Amino acid sequence: MKKLDLFVLRSFLGPFVLTFLIVVFALMMQFLWLYIDELVGKGLGLGVIIEFLGWGSATLIPLALPLATLLASIMTMGSFGENNELLAMKAAGISLPRIIAPLIALSIFISIGAFFVSNNLIPVAFNNIYSLRADIGKTREEIRIPTGVFYNGIDNYIIRISDRDSKSGTIYGVMVYDHSRASSNTSVTVADSGSIKLTKNKRNLIFTLYNGYSYEESERNSYMDSSLTLQRIGFKKQQLNVSLENYAFKRSSQGRFRNEVMSQNINQLSHRRDSLDSLYAKIKIYQIRTLLTGGGLAFTSQFDSLGFRKMKREMPVDSIFSAKSAGLKKSAYSNAISALQNGITIVDSYVIEEAQNTTALRKVKIEWFRKFTLSLACLIFFFIGAPLGAIIRKGGLGTPVIISMFFFVIYWVVDISGKKLATDGAISPAIGTLISTIVLFPMGAFLTWKSTRDSSLFNTDAYIGFFKKIFVRKRFNTASDNGTK
Repeated sequence: MKKLDLFVLRSFLGPFVLTFLIVVFALMMQFLWLYIDELVGKGLGLGVIIEFLGWGSATLIPLALPLATLLASIMTMGSFGENNELLAMKAAGISLPRIIAPLIALSIFISIGAFFVSNNLIPVAFNNIYSLRADIGKTREEIRIPTGVFYNGIDNYIIRISDRDSKSGTIYGVMVYDHSRASSNTSVTVADSGSIKLTKNKRNLIFTLYNGYSYEESERNSYMDSSLTLQRIGFKKQQLNVSLENYAFKRSSQGRFRNEVMSQNINQLSHRRDSLDSLYAKIKIYQIRTLLTGGGLAFTSQFDSLGFRKMKREMPVDSIFSAKSAGLKKSAYSNAISALQNGITIVDSYVIEEAQNTTALRKVKIEWFRKFTLSLACLIFFFIGAPLGAIIRKGGLGTPVIISMFFFVIYWVVDISGKKLATDGAISPAIGTLISTIVLFPMGAFLTWKSTRDSSLFNTDAYIGFFKKIFVRKRFNTASDNGTK
């Protein structure tokens, strides 16, 4: 039996690794397409781009791992059935649960590994992705000075180039306006030709200009001073050093986003959940006291909620106030209305505060539960894929891919919908994160039960024979009715 177990495991591991890499690659292409605008045109090094895509692919594991498990299990068991290997095993007296026993053990191992990936790797990946995106966002695009227009893409400078030689890189008809002293066009450099060179650290742009003039006006002594001195200096060769800021990629601290929900592990989320629960309880006490005071109860410290529980009959509202004059009665009613309106205003403001406080708490609880949903998804998808492969008896990447995508779309839509409802507070975080598991679990149990009984669930001949019997019976009844008439 050990040889059989090794054979089953080897047959599963190959498709599993292959499909996992294919799915990660496909999702990474979608990830790259989503952020391509942030990467192109900023002169980023190949190492930075590879690192960005690497951490991005790590964040896609929660989608790729369950799909790879589902697809590999269908392909493995479907290949066994298509090649009559499954029939030979059953003919030897080996039941289907015994055949997939090593795969069950492997799927449990994959589920345990998926938990550690979700708890340890994915938070680090999101932390690095957030940091890299912030650093890349601060990096300005590469300098590309067009010809024939005034280019203002460099801080404190406006540059115009009449023409450019694409082969030698020589530029002609150069005009450089220097606004670094927060003045108007008081410093201008004009040259017949020149060249542009960017330093290796991308912190300076060096203009080498030939055969030109530098014009500079003196600064005014006062606002009313209109006497300006123009200085003109001719040159045959001049180097103009332009300082650049935020044009080179600079890596900042990677711990800036450690407080993000996606960047925390289960221990950090538990600590944050307890802190938010404690803070929310204190806020509720403060809100109740403020509401009671704003509602007209001046002695809130003497307010006893048990007093209301002891009341066995309704309070006589009509006779609760008796005034000697109509003026006092009117004043009392006005004060009551004012206190009621003040209480309504306070409650409306509490609704906004409640949404802000509870939303943060719900997000933490949702992410805490989602640390376990990846493991459950891998396990349930195996118990869907393996029985399904044994029933359809089709291997390869044809039918298994179509069926896998059908179940995966159901899982993905239900999971996203549950998370959205849980975030909005329509359902609890536990139900919102586990609803996809709740939906798929009966499917896995049903398919497993059918596969152990050699069901013809996806046998088209069985359905064709069933409908033929119905049509034949219908024709026979019609002929009998006509003969009777």
